[in-house]
Amino acid sequence: MDTGTIIVGLTIFVLACFAGAELISRVPQTLHTPLMSASNAISGIAILGALLATGRPESLNSVSIIGFLAVIFASINVVGGYMVTDRMLQMFKKKTRKKKE
Repeated sequence: MDTGTIIVGLTIFVLACFAGAELISRVPQTLHTPLMSASNAISGIAILGALLATGRPESLNSVSIIGFLAVIFASINVVGGYMVTDRMLQMFKKKTRKKKE
């Protein structure tokens, strides 16, 4: 990779971080749970992309190591996101009271 490609990639990454932070900070609380579920689906797509980036097990290089780390972090994000979403949805369920006989 040449220096120009790395600089362009880092610039896009930094701009995406700023845009993501602005977007998340402006989301109303009522939309937080549906947005979190959608971001879990996007992380699932990221897992597929990371699996493709890891390549074949015979070729161990920096791209495959970064892809492997991406698979791990995206998996943690998906599992944790669904756990948090489930916990938030449990808060909205009505509690049933048991009748004493």
